[in-house]
Amino acid sequence: MTKVKTLGEVARLWEDDKRHYVKYSTISAYRLILQIHILPAFGNRSDISEKDIRQFTLDKLDSGLSRKSVTDILVVLKMIMRFGKKTGIWKYREWDIRLPAAGERHKIDVLDTADYLRILDYLRSDISRANIGIYICLTTGIRIGEVCALKWSDIDLKGGVIRIRQTIERIYILDNGIGRTELVIGPPKTQNSIRDIPIVSELKTLLEGCPKPNDTDSYILTGSLRPTEPRTYRNYYSRMLERLGIPHIKFHSLRHSFATMCIKSGCDYKAVSSILGHSDIRTTLNLYVHPGLEQKRQCIDMMFNSVTGRR
Repeated sequence: MTKVKTLGEVARLWEDDKRHYVKYSTISAYRLILQIHILPAFGNRSDISEKDIRQFTLDKLDSGLSRKSVTDILVVLKMIMRFGKKTGIWKYREWDIRLPAAGERHKIDVLDTADYLRILDYLRSDISRANIGIYICLTTGIRIGEVCALKWSDIDLKGGVIRIRQTIERIYILDNGIGRTELVIGPPKTQNSIRDIPIVSELKTLLEGCPKPNDTDSYILTGSLRPTEPRTYRNYYSRMLERLGIPHIKFHSLRHSFATMCIKSGCDYKAVSSILGHSDIRTTLNLYVHPGLEQKRQCIDMMFNSVTGRR
């Protein structure tokens, strides 16, 4: 009789298979979840019930992990178990674990209009390589990893677009209990993140005035073939806010600020979603579209007047 494999054995086979289809950084993130969370709890088990997983979920939430972190763990666990069933080496009954109801919606931090304009004025007054990168983020909504990986060859000044084809990130790798970090440059995580973004005329003018390196494969932020990593650029950004006396918000809030201002300006939701590289417009709507009471009142009045023919 064939011995039933443990979840740990199934996980190793799943990981070997998965590495052919996902980015190196993604498989590293999966491995980290496995070694820290899943294998210590279930690695030696040959059968896991829905009750086991429900208790595991509650324990992780009680330990202080965020709902997103717990959801990510459950996604990996489910992928492994489904792989085991698909390959015929694991008995898996479909389960649906629902996390306890979330509390109040997490408020995203954005720049107010005055601070947004103050930063733009500061950047215009000193168009250095580092500053042009922040200007790009404020006017296109690209992520920090994307601007750090941006090369001059990705800029089409004639067409007035920036092409997002790469991202850079420092990932944590846990290998046989030994942790280390590694800087990885590669394609964005999803196909939708590979995109062309139009640039405003002022940004085009600023880029035209920047000194161009001889090699178009040089990075925008350094002017050389060596990139700036996100951690270093975040530190630069923090010092800039401090100089300007603007309360600190995360670098990613530049992206939130751009998206929020697009929505407030009446931009088409689908267009904003495409610019941001979201794979689903619902992500954009859930993050940035929160109509107030007056907007709802106007909407209902508009509908009623249209149907009844009233002005």
